[in-house]
Amino acid sequence: MLKMKESKIGKAHGKIILMGEHAVVYGEPSIALPFPAVEMLATVRENEGPLRIDCSYYHGIADEMPEILQSLKKAIKVALDSLDKPYENLSISIESAIPPERGMGSSAAVAVAVTRAIYQYYQTELSHEKLLELVSIAERIAHGNPSGLDAITTSGSSPVYYRKGHDFVPFDLQMDAYLVVGDTGVTGQTKEAVQSIADRIQQEDQPISLNKIHTLGSLADHARTFLEKNDAVSLGKTMDHAHQLLVELGVSNKELDTLVKAAKKAGALGAKLTGGGRGGCMIALVANEADTFALQKTLREAGAVATWVTSLKKEESR
Repeated sequence: MLKMKESKIGKAHGKIILMGEHAVVYGEPSIALPFPAVEMLATVRENEGPLRIDCSYYHGIADEMPEILQSLKKAIKVALDSLDKPYENLSISIESAIPPERGMGSSAAVAVAVTRAIYQYYQTELSHEKLLELVSIAERIAHGNPSGLDAITTSGSSPVYYRKGHDFVPFDLQMDAYLVVGDTGVTGQTKEAVQSIADRIQQEDQPISLNKIHTLGSLADHARTFLEKNDAVSLGKTMDHAHQLLVELGVSNKELDTLVKAAKKAGALGAKLTGGGRGGCMIALVANEADTFALQKTLREAGAVATWVTSLKKEESR
């Protein structure tokens, strides 16, 4: 009797946009953070016959997966092709704590986790550069022309400063503060929000919205400085300013604004939406860990369906 191969696990985590959402579309800088409070796990096992998938959306043969999972199918095929391995005799299960369509990079994270698991299973070394290359191919299915920001943040441990058309610039987190993340429970509407800003800009005689976009970019630059100088108070004010501009640009909504206001009333140093907006999540900055517990309670009472915490000093998240 042949001995079955040992199952292998690949991991990834979520990501959060701290500053620069929407402005990044127009060449302004943005800052994204790894968000280890939510994880993605992919397990690869030996299984005779057609390749099978087991996840919250689908249980069955990979070739029969619904359209919504085509990026997952592509990630698996790209990884196997790169190893010259057949698309069969495997079972892949996926467990995710990353809520979909919340701007947390769930599609990139599943590609990262699956690719890592497949390479582990076949006992092949996988460099970070190779991982990003393979994930990028799968991400084109999900996002058309991805920047690569989700892939690098869901697979890495450093914050990333990014400007369209330029290299990613990782930097260290050294701030004595915490981010509390609140989920509105409403699916984010990124494409619609991006289009609405484009329509505003096109219809305006004066560059009112474009000036707000440029200001958001400047705020992202300031935020990076404050992160590196451990100036949480100034970072909080920068987040507040950014949220007000995003409200004026029409990409917030009632649920996001309610959570942001609740966070500020509870003493947060700053609060704003994160990601595409019109749903999804918001973030709030607090000075110490003790404050995170009370703020999570406040956000849940204000309507958040889930909350998480991440440290801005390279410590564990929850």
